[in-house]
Amino acid sequence: MFSILDTLKMGAGLAGGLMLYHLYAVSIGYPSAAREARAGYVLLAEKTSAEARAAEMERQRNAASQATEEHRKRLKAAEAAEQAARDTLETEIQSYELQLSEKNRACAVTAADRQWLLRH
Repeated sequence: MFSILDTLKMGAGLAGGLMLYHLYAVSIGYPSAAREARAGYVLLAEKTSAEARAAEMERQRNAASQATEEHRKRLKAAEAAEQAARDTLETEIQSYELQLSEKNRACAVTAADRQWLLRH
């Protein structure tokens, strides 16, 4: 059928074809390697994106926690200042009543007047 010369020609043609494919693949890069590299890049990009989202959520949670703590401190300080103001007012009222009783005068302050003074 085929002679040895024909077999050598086909072998040389096959080797030449493989050599040309190899040169083509090397010059533009192996398609399978490019696909694998892109697949790895996609996974890396998704991982980086997920880490960035997690870090942002952590930052927001910490900021909210810090803001809540600051608000709690301010509220506590405001309540303490309000209580001090009430105590001072109560002391002033008692002092005034004491001054009136020392001068044998009666205080005509009713409970409604006292509540009004406490509120203002």
